[in-house]
Amino acid sequence: MSTTPVHAPVPGRAVALRDVPDPVFSQGMVGYGAAVDPPREVIDAVAPVSGRLLKLMPHAYIIMTSENVGVLVHLGLDTVTLKGAGFSAHVAEGDTVTAGQTVITYDVPAVVAAGLDPIVPVVVMDEREPGNVVVGDAVATGAEIASGSALFTANK
Repeated sequence: MSTTPVHAPVPGRAVALRDVPDPVFSQGMVGYGAAVDPPREVIDAVAPVSGRLLKLMPHAYIIMTSENVGVLVHLGLDTVTLKGAGFSAHVAEGDTVTAGQTVITYDVPAVVAAGLDPIVPVVVMDEREPGNVVVGDAVATGAEIASGSALFTANK
């Protein structure tokens, strides 16, 4: 069994995935994990794990670790409708990134101004067993979390 620590890609208030106001995430349809409600300012979204950037969209990215754990970071809900506005990538799809490296600059106020929820779900792709994701204390208590702090651990 591999154990993968997954770090917060943005600062803010840690949120249990079941409390994300989108059933695709809250019901674990994409996978299980946690979320962060970011501050209402322009912030850098960083890699929550080290690995290869499998997919890079303006509003989301997937990093595949060396243990074949795919971690999705989704910047805001329904932000695909913004067609890239409010997001600036600093890396390219296929790049190798290290945990804590800036991937996208995220203009949270622009997302809020567009009437969208800026919450950032972070999930293990295709994880069907919620028990394989162990959330950190910040998620369990809804506490503030710093970017790069432990968000959850993925067990495969």
